[in-house]
Amino acid sequence: MRALLLETLHPKATDILTAAGIAVDNRDGALDEDELIAALDGVQLLGIRSKTQVSERVIEAAKDLIAIGTFSIGTNQIDLAAAAKRGVAVFNAPFSNTRSVVEMAVSEMISLTRRLPEHNRQMHAGVWSKSATGAHEIRSRTLGIVGYGNIGSQLSVIAEALGMNVIFFDAAEKLALGNATKMPTLESLLAEADIVTLHVDGRAGNQGFFGREQFSAMKRGALFLNLSRGFILDIEALKSGLESGHIGGAAIDVFPVEPKVKGDAFTSPLQDMPNVILTPHIGGSTEEAQRDIGIFVATRLRDYVFSGSTSLSVNLPNLSLDLLQGAHRIAFLHTNIPGVLAAVNRAFAEHEVNIEAQLLATRGELGYVVTDVSAGLADEALTALSTMPATVRLRVLS
Repeated sequence: MRALLLETLHPKATDILTAAGIAVDNRDGALDEDELIAALDGVQLLGIRSKTQVSERVIEAAKDLIAIGTFSIGTNQIDLAAAAKRGVAVFNAPFSNTRSVVEMAVSEMISLTRRLPEHNRQMHAGVWSKSATGAHEIRSRTLGIVGYGNIGSQLSVIAEALGMNVIFFDAAEKLALGNATKMPTLESLLAEADIVTLHVDGRAGNQGFFGREQFSAMKRGALFLNLSRGFILDIEALKSGLESGHIGGAAIDVFPVEPKVKGDAFTSPLQDMPNVILTPHIGGSTEEAQRDIGIFVATRLRDYVFSGSTSLSVNLPNLSLDLLQGAHRIAFLHTNIPGVLAAVNRAFAEHEVNIEAQLLATRGELGYVVTDVSAGLADEALTALSTMPATVRLRVLS
């Protein structure tokens, strides 16, 4: 069993996989499509972060690949449908860096409200400009959170503890925490918020959703933060708002196009603008978060390999399974059509294979049947399963 880990993942990921007997190849930086296809020859597990793009072509070419771990929250860099079609499980880390992103958002709100970027720049230039003009406390100001998921909701709680009024908008129905108020529309949030922060996911429908119209709807002098996805934002529209003074300041951590490797050149229309904080996609990049992510995702990959557990997979039916004890386990991914479970059990019965335990879950077009059988596992039964028209992937864990 071999694993390829890209983009300088935390050493804990390597420790967990190697302790399970998996050979790990660690590489810095991302690979382009052709490089990735070549590197995946004979590799069963792939670990990436946000820079590596795993396209349908990559998945189709990687015949040995059984699982991908994205050591981040987002999964938009992976063709999830293609992975599911090939029976490749995908796991992410939806919770592990939440606190890191929230703390960074709070620090940026305070910095922008106190105009610290401008004062810092002036001091480095040798200018002493002590003044309270334009500097405010965040207490009693209204924070508008766009996207009330794991990060947005935790930010809501902390912001309220700091004395802020919290309003939020989410396309899905979400329970408001504390005294936060859900706004009926994005426009109603923008009209009230002193600070607007984006925490939306990377689905294709969110591309370019925040632009000139939304900036125009914000209060004059309001602050803007984006620590979610780069492609959701019209950077030129933000620049225009900053130049006109309609937007009082901004903090941007994610960009439409980002360098692949640390140290590469970076350019943005927002460089050298006053009261603008630019950071290199480090919202979740604390040592604590990266360690937790490394442990969380590597554990999911290991458990999938050895137990067949798909718990928290983002593209396959979810089954939580313990390690196998004293039996064979057949993990059978199939198209979700009527009669498959009956056909599976008929194949076992016809070849005198005794079933000790069985679990089934479905998700959209896929079904996942995991069957524990006694020691008498006939090769003919496996052949019958692997040649069924509905078969996507068959693995025997023993």
